[in-house]
Amino acid sequence: MYTVGLDVHYRTSTLCILGEDGRLVKTRTIRGSWKKLLAAVEEIPRPFQITYEASCGYGHLHDVLIRVARRVVVAHPGRLRLIYLAKRKSDRVDAGKLAKLLYIDQVPTVHVPDSSVRAWRAMIEYRRRLLDKRTRCKNAIRSLLRSFGVESPRGQRLWTKKGRTWLSERELPDPLSRGQWRMLLEELDHFNRQVKEATGTLDQVAQRHPGVGLLKTIPGIGPRTAEAVVAYVDQPDRFHRSRQVGSYFGLTPSQDDSADVRRTGHITKNGPSTVRKLLVEAAWQAIRHSETFKRNFERIAAGKPERRKIALVAIANRLARVMAAMLRTGEVWREAA
Repeated sequence: MYTVGLDVHYRTSTLCILGEDGRLVKTRTIRGSWKKLLAAVEEIPRPFQITYEASCGYGHLHDVLIRVARRVVVAHPGRLRLIYLAKRKSDRVDAGKLAKLLYIDQVPTVHVPDSSVRAWRAMIEYRRRLLDKRTRCKNAIRSLLRSFGVESPRGQRLWTKKGRTWLSERELPDPLSRGQWRMLLEELDHFNRQVKEATGTLDQVAQRHPGVGLLKTIPGIGPRTAEAVVAYVDQPDRFHRSRQVGSYFGLTPSQDDSADVRRTGHITKNGPSTVRKLLVEAAWQAIRHSETFKRNFERIAAGKPERRKIALVAIANRLARVMAAMLRTGEVWREAA
């Protein structure tokens, strides 16, 4: 069976073909779109296995290649130290190294979900970006008010209907600032509509997925956190140990062991940042609503204010592991005795 390494780019790609004995058969550069690349791949004698790095569009490329290749392996770009730490680096060299790693079956792989899960993840990320944009808009509105010494009424929340009415009634003294004020309010309304539409779309998906309802049985866990965990865990059985789930979401501390000395540092922050943020936010709610998580938090914090953040991240890690276990077994949440 032939072994093929691909270095894929949008306009130029390089493939390296190794024979059954691991020796180089051919290296070829394809200039053009992915259609030309796929046409070149179909010319490779079958059977063959193929590998490439995960990047934008990796899922679509996997779906197409799996139709012609016996085996498709998507490599984790952050773990390909052989390529990124090399002194000599080019597309041809990278394709060759990928092919050799696949030949000896040492490619660090990534999970490739199906197209529906990829679309679900994309909508979750899109909603998160909309929230970030809306937050920046709100901050700009507050900043403009402060620049003219305008204070909002006490107890008045600016982002409610009454608050929005109060904002629309403000008149700023400077003509240029009035134009900026008008555009900021229009931008806020635009983002509110988009967030509402994205939320409604996600709600429809969440209502049909049993895993989201299962995770919502955990005290303090809402639909946004539940759907994000379900979408990114995807197949719980792919994690052989519960600790791998925390590591996947970047909630485990970095570790440096040498001889008898063991050092732990900040969390790795690997994996999807959106889910990690949601889990940390949900950890506060879990502590408030669940005696189990509250006891764990207090035990880790040990009454020291400087350890509260550490304890919070530990609870977020615990939440991720519990959620994956629930998805694997189908059991609802139960408080520890």
